[in-house]
Amino acid sequence: MKNLGLVAYLDIRESLRAKWFYVYAFVFGGLMGLFFVSGITDSVVMGFTGLSRLLLVFIQVTIIILPIFILITTVKSISSDRESNVLEYMLSFPISLGEYYWGKLLGRFMTVFFPVIVALFVGVVWGLFKGGDLPWTMIILYSALIFSICTVFLGIAFFISTIVKSHDVALGLSFTVWIVLLAFIDVALIGLMMQNRISDEVILTIAMLNPLEAFRIGAIALFDPELTVIGPVAYYLLDSLGHTFLMLYAVLYPVLLGLVFALLGYTAFRKKDLL
Repeated sequence: MKNLGLVAYLDIRESLRAKWFYVYAFVFGGLMGLFFVSGITDSVVMGFTGLSRLLLVFIQVTIIILPIFILITTVKSISSDRESNVLEYMLSFPISLGEYYWGKLLGRFMTVFFPVIVALFVGVVWGLFKGGDLPWTMIILYSALIFSICTVFLGIAFFISTIVKSHDVALGLSFTVWIVLLAFIDVALIGLMMQNRISDEVILTIAMLNPLEAFRIGAIALFDPELTVIGPVAYYLLDSLGHTFLMLYAVLYPVLLGLVFALLGYTAFRKKDLL
């Protein structure tokens, strides 16, 4: 555990020296500041106002920006160390493959999760300062959703990073994954599948297997428990799963999927030629 903590600490220090971390922190912090300046907390849209309105907009931004930032900054984590011979240097110390791999993953998780949560709680404090109510349940569930989306894309990124040796190829694959997952959210794709006479249950099952879609539905359910904004699909989801199980699925499924990809990446990392 000591070596794992040291590897995580080194990865955090490496991230703090890199420019991408400050760009990443500036994007979320700057967006939150832009929300304050634009007066979002004072506006009313579809019944949402104050802190709820701020969180609603922040969720819409997070679902697009957070996955691609995690992928492009993490996917070259191991492949870059392999190309620069840092991996060979690290393994010359009494550090096991497991300590190196899971330490890197833990350190990178801290660097991608921390700025988003800080931006979220800065927004909460600002909302309270403006006299808004504090929706504790919403904030806790949204924090859990952010945790889950960070976990799944970190797992995917580490899996890609271990199966390819070039970080350029890893970046290309990360963009492909992001685009494919976004495409399954697109209404046009679902419409195309329906034209091919695939049953609605199959279409919705495929859509809900997408971690981005699970995050999106869970985020919508925070503000709209009846899911009225997604139309007739809401009746099927709520009748099949119920609101409570739907929220549990939105949080737990991406976490489990991320752990599966992380374990697959560790298996590939342990069995493949390291250098």
